[in-house]
Amino acid sequence: MATRSSSRSLVRSLTLALVLASAPVVWADEDFARFVNPFVGTAGHGHTFPGATVPFGMVQLSPDTRTQGWDAASGYHDSDRDIIGFSHTHLSGTGISDYGDVLLMPTVDDTHLNPGLRGQPDGGYRSRFLKTEEAASPGYYRVRLQDYDVLAELTATTRVGLHRYTFPEAGEARIVLDLAHRRDEAESDGAIEVVSPTEVQGYRVSRGWAQEQPVFFYAEFSQPFTYEVIDLARRSRQRRTGRDLRGLFYFGQRRQGRQILVKVGISAVSVEAARLNLLAEVDHWDFDRVHREARARWNTELNKIAVEMAGSDGEQRERMTVFYTALYHSMIAPNTFMDVDRGYRGIDGRRHVAEDFTNYTVFSLWDTFRALHPLLTITHRDLTADLVKTLLGHYRIGGSLPLWELWGNDTNTMIGYPAAPVIVDAVLKGIAVDPAAAYDAVRHSAMQDDRGLGAYKRFGYIPSDTDPESVSKTLEYAYDDWVVAQLASYLGKSEDYHYFSRRGDSYRNVFDRETRFMRPRDTTGRWMPDFDPLDSEHRVNGYTEGNAWQYSWFVPHDVPGLVDLFGGPDAFEQKLDRLFSLDSDVAGERSLDISGLIGQYAHGNEPSHHIAYLYNYIGKPHKTQDRVRQIMDTLYGPGADGLSGNDDCGQLSAWFVLSSLGLYQMAPGDGQFTLGSPLVREAVIQLENGGTFVIRTEGDAARQHRVARVRLNGRQVDGLSIAYADLMAGGELVFELQ
Repeated sequence: MATRSSSRSLVRSLTLALVLASAPVVWADEDFARFVNPFVGTAGHGHTFPGATVPFGMVQLSPDTRTQGWDAASGYHDSDRDIIGFSHTHLSGTGISDYGDVLLMPTVDDTHLNPGLRGQPDGGYRSRFLKTEEAASPGYYRVRLQDYDVLAELTATTRVGLHRYTFPEAGEARIVLDLAHRRDEAESDGAIEVVSPTEVQGYRVSRGWAQEQPVFFYAEFSQPFTYEVIDLARRSRQRRTGRDLRGLFYFGQRRQGRQILVKVGISAVSVEAARLNLLAEVDHWDFDRVHREARARWNTELNKIAVEMAGSDGEQRERMTVFYTALYHSMIAPNTFMDVDRGYRGIDGRRHVAEDFTNYTVFSLWDTFRALHPLLTITHRDLTADLVKTLLGHYRIGGSLPLWELWGNDTNTMIGYPAAPVIVDAVLKGIAVDPAAAYDAVRHSAMQDDRGLGAYKRFGYIPSDTDPESVSKTLEYAYDDWVVAQLASYLGKSEDYHYFSRRGDSYRNVFDRETRFMRPRDTTGRWMPDFDPLDSEHRVNGYTEGNAWQYSWFVPHDVPGLVDLFGGPDAFEQKLDRLFSLDSDVAGERSLDISGLIGQYAHGNEPSHHIAYLYNYIGKPHKTQDRVRQIMDTLYGPGADGLSGNDDCGQLSAWFVLSSLGLYQMAPGDGQFTLGSPLVREAVIQLENGGTFVIRTEGDAARQHRVARVRLNGRQVDGLSIAYADLMAGGELVFELQ
């Protein structure tokens, strides 16, 4: 670990290097990957996975320990002590289960064809393991399987997973290929074809959260095998296709050495594409080389923000771990969804070619528009352009923008039309996206009648007697409409600008001035009777994964208007104070997503993420600084339980990264970052244009967090925000602490 003085010297020397040279600064010699703990978020309800992947990679090769229940969303939970096997696709931090494709499990002298039950490894091919014999780092995972005395090691490239299994000297080495392994009750069918004594190909098509999810694979083993392919559903050892397929590969007792390597290429298009992916990315058997390259790729990305954290040596180490693990988690998804020949599977199920962009998948948009995508517009402008082009391609091929895209499917999960803020924010930040095509897509989403939009346009709100999420949907639609209005203005479409701006004011129609809450009302305009703002029964009480205390603040595009509704700054402040000081108990059947509670503020779920920054808008920035520091100090940690809720594809992590830098974009689409209180002593953000933006604190950032003044390039910042354009221009932002 860098000492405090050496880390400070690093940051300053890098800044000096920028002054002395016009070439981009690259910190290739700084191994920030050493601070990353992939186990963060694997306990509690963080739903992350510890396995091997590369930044934004298609493959996430990771252990699976469970398939049932909410905490099986990533396939792994820190409390489990037996492993089913190692599959090639995993979701990071989601609240719904899917993936777990193409599972391999090494065994010795074992005849089981099924994995058995969690906690009962003797009944299947799964194996016990000890936490002390498990380790993970960016691009690498290892564990010793106790029942077989096999050391399993995993690494990955973008489209290929590489396994290295070290077997004991005695016993017959076997590897199980399980194509029926799946999350929850998803149906699947597949095929296995042995191509040669060392090669296998096939596919698995599952139907779960993603309605049609084909994963084609091509696997090559480092040693020849004999084999059986068994369809357990038909009790047949002859069939090569079926709904319950196992491939059993035998390597004998006199195998060539103890180590057997397996490399597996995957594709959403075809077996041939999977084979070409494998040949292009791993044309050798050097596991350590692939591991080194994966770690180097992570360091390239992690070096985009070089920080020195505040605190003593021990505090600094913990905070560096939290920061770089959060940065790591913010760069797992979206995932590459394109073969090396640029082919990808579209929403129509057909092969398309991404000629001028990289196509991606896994867009948890309702979550990630809030912090993840604003962060990526700073660190990954080129990637952001590709993400937007992917969304626009979904619209072009399928006729609509996705809500929650997964493996070429729209799962139609969550509310609003959350692709709009991601797309519009990118356009207005000057990222290389066609503004006209972007506007056509977001306007189309706004003008539909499904998912409550018809009633919303008719009444100016969604009535509670037509939709159980009426308040949350109304508020989300109002913000999304405002976003569309900003792009209409940019394009000179004045009529549309006024129309969507009026719709952006629809939040006012669900504000009850008597209770001072956003409250459900029916088609006659009558407020919901027996209203309890603590009622948290999801999709029953008028709210999505929350209650009135948590959702009544969601007007990020018009905070002054919201303040007026509450009765002015003093009344607004009192209500906001009470939010954080209330008892954390809720009424009704509490949604599991309501977690990370400080009073009724729920940091474990996205609707709360902007709330601590609202104090800035009533001239009380010290309260924003107090609450943001409280959240960072108490609701994030360096261990497996270090997340207070679902990471939701990096959103919870991205909040920490931005807040550690003293920045947060309240309303993506407005080009402004409101200011908090940095947890860093210094940070150097490497910009893709070759410049750097330095953030520095003066004072003891570990003990002081209130800000006396802020300087941008030597001049005092008037107000409590800076423009995105100022960030991209490079320079230095200094927070003077008191």
